[in-house]
This record gives sequence, structure tokens and C-alpha cells, in this order.
Amino acid sequence: MALLNETIAWLMKRRLPRIQSFMERPMETQEQMFWHLIQSAMLTEWGKKYHYESISSIKDFQERVPISTYENLFPYIERMMRGEQEILWHSDVQFFSKSSGTTNARSKFIPVSKEALDDCHFMGGKDMMTLLVANKPDTEVFSGKGLSIGGSLYSNELNSRSLLGDVSAVVMKNLPIWAQLIRTPSLDVALMDVWEEKIQKMAEVTSQENVTSILGVPTWTLVLIEKVLEITGKQNILEVWPNFEFFIHGAVAFQPYREMFANQIFPSKSVSYLEIYNASEGFFGVQDDFSRPDEMLLMLDYGIFYEFIPMEEIENENPKTLTLDEVELHKNYAIVISTNAGLWRYKIGDTVKFTSKYPYRIKISGRTKHFINAFGEELIIENAEKAITRACEATGAILTDYTAGPVYMNDRQQGCHEWIIEFSQEPDSQEVFDKILDETLREINSDYDAKRYKDMVLKAPKINVVPKETFYTWMRNRGKLGGQHKVPRLSNSREFVEEILLVAKEVLV
Repeated sequence: MALLNETIAWLMKRRLPRIQSFMERPMETQEQMFWHLIQSAMLTEWGKKYHYESISSIKDFQERVPISTYENLFPYIERMMRGEQEILWHSDVQFFSKSSGTTNARSKFIPVSKEALDDCHFMGGKDMMTLLVANKPDTEVFSGKGLSIGGSLYSNELNSRSLLGDVSAVVMKNLPIWAQLIRTPSLDVALMDVWEEKIQKMAEVTSQENVTSILGVPTWTLVLIEKVLEITGKQNILEVWPNFEFFIHGAVAFQPYREMFANQIFPSKSVSYLEIYNASEGFFGVQDDFSRPDEMLLMLDYGIFYEFIPMEEIENENPKTLTLDEVELHKNYAIVISTNAGLWRYKIGDTVKFTSKYPYRIKISGRTKHFINAFGEELIIENAEKAITRACEATGAILTDYTAGPVYMNDRQQGCHEWIIEFSQEPDSQEVFDKILDETLREINSDYDAKRYKDMVLKAPKINVVPKETFYTWMRNRGKLGGQHKVPRLSNSREFVEEILLVAKEVLV
């Protein structure tokens, strides 16, 4: 295994010059991606509709092609799912990534072309390993197995030649042989479709392996680790996997979980953490510097052309979009992508801030539909994550999950925000926790602070601490168990808050 580790590490290092190239020449790289996409799709139905053959500049493209939501593209995607070709992309699309999103219960099906697999998702995985090696040259991570927590694949009822499933399952199904050799569990376990049975089987199998890394969402990773400890009778997961080196995480903000993982789950300074930004629509970012947590290098040569909508434009019917060279640091932007799977000027729903240029690094700041603005307070996920992290640190609390929504004003009372929080370790003082949460929100969000002034519009937040397993039970009831599904953090309605409070009562019984 030592030879295998050395060989893979050597191969990964060969990618570094290419990464360095787009770091130094970002717009040149993006322009290459743009023209490749336009030329590839010129003869598709979409390309003909918008006359791709006569596009002469990025500005032409922006003026001619509208910003798209999933609803705009769905009629084309549905035809692709039925087997029609040359619709949004030129090659035969045989996989569709199923994504529920986080504010819409209806499933979305995102086309995953061969080009998107090879040049985006697989490239992202390789670069992830490349940057692991670059940050830790003496790593032995490839001497063991990488544990990945993924989803499932299903047959497509509209067309037997294609499959549907979580993007993690699509990627696992198509991994090259060398990559299958260094991961666990086997595909027959990894792609099981009954979540509880899969977690049980994964725990049984992986507890017998030399696991040196995990790729997964923090919340679902905790579920698996608890099951492994239950099966083995060990007190600490490093007793099961003594050679463990890396936890690679994404999908939800890691900051509220960082202390728990560092001090309880993997209590060793030899364990490192790497953030990635991947989704059904593509692989977008990788943390390139371990000393810069929560910041990721925007990967510019994956067959994706990026545009960014300033948040003040987000509600406009035809919002102004910026290319990479036009963005400013520390401002919120909604991401718009055009991809090598046929998503054209597509709003993916995430917002980011740029933390550096040359290279272009980003941090995820929230979702375009994930906020509370019932009173003009404009509370975004980034605010919530900072506040809840600070409250946990100050009170020794360890978070499992949370969500929040508004309590609307009526004739008898002001409004407020209602939080539902599940702890694995409750705070030393709930009163102090609540106070710090509110004070932090006031400190970092001037709109929230203004509405909180003398309780004139917003009262102090209402905090509900719910029993363990509440969020897990709620997700299970919704059919949303698994690594691709995320608890919605903020909502401008009370739908999720009221559902979870009902589940909490059931859990208590």
C-alpha cells in the first residue's frame, strides 16, 4: 500500500501546474471555457434558438440568452429525460442528478453529461486529492480507504437507457477502476436505497477497513460514526480508524461543527479538514490552503463559465451580471453558471463572497431563497452561522442541527424569529446562549439591529431546544435521508418551523 500511496501522490502533484495556470490567468481560462461551451452547443436546439453561431462576445451572450431557473429549463430537461438528443447539450446524456433543493420539495433532475463527469466532477475529485497532497506532502492517506457517504441510483421510467440519482451516486457509479480500489464501501452497499439499512451495512463494512479519509456532509457523517461506535463498542472513532487523516466536507457550513469534530469526533491534531463546494450542477471549489478555513479556490477550468448577480439586482427580471474580472471583494453575489451539461445562465441558488483575487477564492454566504426578511431585517445564512457558532463556543454547546423562521406581527405583539435547535451537548446556560445569539446578530447585521431597537419591531428570538433525533425524524418523514439532503437553515415562512415542532412532540412521547 505504501507504493500505491507514493504513486497516487506523485500523479496528483502533476496537476498542480495546471491549477497554478488558472490561478494566474483566471479570465483567460474563463474565456476559453466560454468559447468551448458555445462551440460545443452550436447545433443543439438551444444553440440554434439563441443563434450561438453568431455570438461574437460574452456581452453578446449575456444580451441574447436569458437568465434561467430550473422551471425555465425543465421542459428541455424533461425531453432529454425521455431520450431526445441535441436539446441543451450535444452529447448523449445518460444520467440525471436528482436534487430536491432545500426550499422546494419537488425534485429537480439535473443533466450530467459525460463531459460534466470527466471534466468537472472527476476533475474536482482529482484536484481535491492534489490539494490534499500539496498541503500535506507526507500524507499516507492513499495507503488506506476513502469512505464516501453517497446516495442511490434509480431507473428512469421515461427512458430505460438513463438513470436517476444523487450526484454522489452518479459519480460513484462511473468512477475509474483505480478510484474504486481506494474507496469504501463497495458499490453494492454505497448505492443501497434504504437509508437505515445502508447506514447499518456501511458501518459494519467500514468498521473493518483501514479508513484514512471521509468525504461527506457533517450531519450524516455523525450518524454513520455513531453507528460504527455502537457496533464496535469503541469510545472514540480513532480507536477504529487509527490512521485517519482527512475529513472532507461540503454542502453545509462546517463552522458550527468544527469544535465538535476537532475535540470529540477526531481528537487528534493529525486530522485535517478540507472543504469542497460541489453540487448536482457541478464541482465549483476546493479549499487550497489549510490555513484559510471556509475559503475555497474557485475552480475555473471545469467546463463551467461563471457569472455573478449583485444582490441588489437579484429581484430584477433582467438582472445585471458580472464576469469574474468585475466582481468586488466581500460583496454578496448569486452564482450563475453555464455548463458542459447544458445548463445555460442557470441560477443555482447559492450566494458567495470573494475573499481574494489572483487567485479567486470564495466563501459560501447563503442561498438566494434561504433568508428571513419578514420585517426588513435581511438575515442570511452567513449571519446565522456566525451567531450560532459564537453562542456555542461561549457556552460549551455542541450543535446537531437547527433552523429558523419568522413569527409574524399581529394586533397583540411584535414579531420575532423562532429558532429550533438540537444539541448533542446542551449549553452551560441556555439564557447566555440565547443572549449571545441575539447580540451577535445585532452586531453583524445592521438591519436586524435596527428592527430589534427597543423591541419596537422584533422581540428577542424565541429559542426552542428539541430532543435528540428530532431533525433526523423530520427528514426521514419527508423522505430526505441521505448525504445529498440538507436541513433548510432559514426560511421566510413558518412551514418548516411548524413541521419540526410537531415532530419534536412526537419524539418526546
